[in-house]
Amino acid sequence: MNKPVIEAKKVRKKFDKAFKERAVELWLNSGRAATEVAAELGIHAQRLSAWRRRFAPPPPGGEGGGGAKRSAAQWEAEHAGLRREIDYLRQQRDILKKTLGILSEPPTSGSNGLTR
Repeated sequence: MNKPVIEAKKVRKKFDKAFKERAVELWLNSGRAATEVAAELGIHAQRLSAWRRRFAPPPPGGEGGGGAKRSAAQWEAEHAGLRREIDYLRQQRDILKKTLGILSEPPTSGSNGLTR
């Protein structure tokens, strides 16, 4: 008859810090995609990206990257856009509150709200 198939237990690979740092350095200096470098090293591309966040030096220009610094005009424009969005969301919230209040009111007629 049919024998039950038992899958082999996967063993998690462990890499030392030096290997991780060299892998990230190889990826960043090669100019190739993470998937290519990861396949060459026998690891998943997501793992290589996680190691990059952990071991790569931060980009110049401050923490977190993000490119060039913003000017005051850019900050003001973003601030104005966020204020407009806040006003719009407040209006939506108020409309929903009013609607909930209307729907929550008990019917005024004795027919329990059912009409024919």
